[in-house]
Amino acid sequence: MKTLRDVKVGDTVSVVKLHGEGALRRRIMDMGITRGTSIFVRKVAPLGDPVEITIRGYELSIRKGDADCIEVT
Repeated sequence: MKTLRDVKVGDTVSVVKLHGEGALRRRIMDMGITRGTSIFVRKVAPLGDPVEITIRGYELSIRKGDADCIEVT
């Protein structure tokens, strides 16, 4: 299983599945991260947290913990 946290800078991936439950899952979906959505990884902070992505035409920064809940291909 490959998660968003494993993706290298400059790669574009597609969301396969969201893991997590309740409020965490709802928060990720509210940010526009849903199955089939394309995500471009723009930057990763020096210590790896947060990860800056481009999704649906806007930039978004997410924590490593949240990125672990997003399965991608």
